Amino acid sequence: MKTPPTQDNGIRLNKYVANAGIASRRKADVLISQGKVKVNGTVVLEMGYRVMPGDEVRFNNKVIKPVKNKVYFLLNKPKNIITTVKDDRGRRTVIDLLRRATKERIFPVGRLDRDTTGLLILTNDGDLAKKLTHPSHEVKKIYHISLDKAVTDNHIQEIAKGLDLEDGIAQVDKVSHLAGKEKTEVGIELHIGRNRIVRRIFEHLGYQVRRLDRVYFGGLTKKDLPRGRWRALTDKEVIMLKHFV
Repeated sequence: MKTPPTQDNGIRLNKYVANAGIASRRKADVLISQGKVKVNGTVVLEMGYRVMPGDEVRFNNKVIKPVKNKVYFLLNKPKNIITTVKDDRGRRTVIDLLRRATKERIFPVGRLDRDTTGLLILTNDGDLAKKLTHPSHEVKKIYHISLDKAVTDNHIQEIAKGLDLEDGIAQVDKVSHLAGKEKTEVGIELHIGRNRIVRRIFEHLGYQVRRLDRVYFGGLTKKDLPRGRWRALTDKEVIMLKHFV
């Protein structure tokens, strides 16, 4: 059994960075490996390094500390918006859409590529971000997909069984044509979170994805949330994500 953090053995550096609202713990590992984090003036590349009481931690040469005021937002992301905190090419990001939402430093939980629309959570709670993105927690996501041509029943069955992609089997929970829609419209439910996984599933079978929309994420839906709008999560929703998802 691992020893829990105490005043004596400190807190892991990646968790400290995440709890400061810089990024999820997984992204914090990347930032640390890139040499962007210093402890007491020295660059630390070890994710498991333990920050002790009284240590000064800097990210990009700015002092950071764990946040006390944790905030949670749900965004219905539109197209042509980048799911990142900052874009080196000057493109609009999801953070730009929430500039007036909070003074806290927030980050997106997981990713939606530029052309994908739908539900995205933004927060400064690193522990929740880890839970929602780690495969072991199997957080359910549902997507609606519009394709360039009708999907055959055989291909629906192949997807349901799990396609063998270049990075392993793409296991989905459910897949079907959308009721009352053309057969170019498909719904897919899954909990895996590999890069561009939904697009790659259909591209593997020779389809082009015209539209991809995440309509369900961890118990949350787009009800009363128009495209491009955001809202704060309720206390009940935060409890659900932390303890029941």
